[in-house]
Amino acid sequence: MSESGPTRESISDTAAQHGYLAEATDEQLTSRMGIEITEWDADRLVATMPVAGNRQPYGLLHGGANAVLAETLGSIAAAMYAGADRIAVGIELSCTHHRAAREGVVTGVAVPLHRGRSTASYEIVITDESERRTCTARLTCMLRDRPPGEPASA
Repeated sequence: MSESGPTRESISDTAAQHGYLAEATDEQLTSRMGIEITEWDADRLVATMPVAGNRQPYGLLHGGANAVLAETLGSIAAAMYAGADRIAVGIELSCTHHRAAREGVVTGVAVPLHRGRSTASYEIVITDESERRTCTARLTCMLRDRPPGEPASA
């Protein structure tokens, strides 16, 4: 990390060490959901997710898909904050669904609410292509030392 804060490279390195930037495979939920990280910053993480392929039977974006997007963003942000020698483990996720998304792409933006020694909490706002809020989520992660012998990409 630089004196002015983490660089995009150090953020990407840390996320990769935590397994969040693993090569896209069918085994990665983010790949199956079509989630793509579009902006990396220590104080703001942005990703998109298509509605197509993530709908419930009524043709609306599935609430669980919102939760996956929110937890992905909050977990990556917490892992970046934790650094390579620590891990971030989600302990609470809350989602409020405000309006339905029926097509296109939704965008999630995670910003920190609290970043402490043992926990980090993030607000994740999900919007549709018209920038209307479709979901507000909050994720809290416990930060702990990486267990001895555990590989960085576990």
